[in-house]
Amino acid sequence: MTEGIRTVIYPVRDLRAAKALFGALLGTEPVMDEPYYVGYATGNQHIGLDPSGHSQGLTGPVCYWQVSDINAELQRLLGAGASEQNPVKDVGGGKLIATVTDPDGNVIGLMQ
Repeated sequence: MTEGIRTVIYPVRDLRAAKALFGALLGTEPVMDEPYYVGYATGNQHIGLDPSGHSQGLTGPVCYWQVSDINAELQRLLGAGASEQNPVKDVGGGKLIATVTDPDGNVIGLMQ
């Protein structure tokens, strides 16, 4: 069961330029500002900038659905016709993510 979309990650090629643009758009400073990831908190939403996203196959923003059991949700989506793009991995602090594609090639993110 999902808890809704809580995170949107944008793959970016120029992290400095993207940081300036999203800072202006969101009107706030990042809550995480590292060479490998910049993240913003706005309301109940997290907006992330990933400078390695393109090299991982991302062609546009990915919405991550917050789930309580990522492995169960991944199996449920695979059983419903999704294809695994990136398996479950820990991205730090125990945060787990995975991505699948639907039959039309749209990327769906899962986060626990």
